[in-house]
Amino acid sequence: MTSESGLDALFEGRGQTLSAPEVAELLALTKPGLYKWLKDGVIPGYKVGGTWFILRDELKETLRQGANAARGRDPHCGSRTTNDHRSPLRSVIEGTFQ
Repeated sequence: MTSESGLDALFEGRGQTLSAPEVAELLALTKPGLYKWLKDGVIPGYKVGGTWFILRDELKETLRQGANAARGRDPHCGSRTTNDHRSPLRSVIEGTFQ
């Protein structure tokens, strides 16, 4: 299965706007992990009041591109060790997340 068809299958039947808990389940992330990715800009989202909204097509495009760094930040910063530069989003796409 190509990553393109895998992404299509992942988002099949989903609405245009996704909730944070829905995306956490979709990407097999913990809710705190997802909120960190949203706050750090790893994945696109919009916070209205205290609620995060994620646009399906923006998230799908971000996953397709394999974006893995917060906007405007050094991609090598963060909790990953210097020996592990794998993209957290790439690992979701490839199904190798830990």
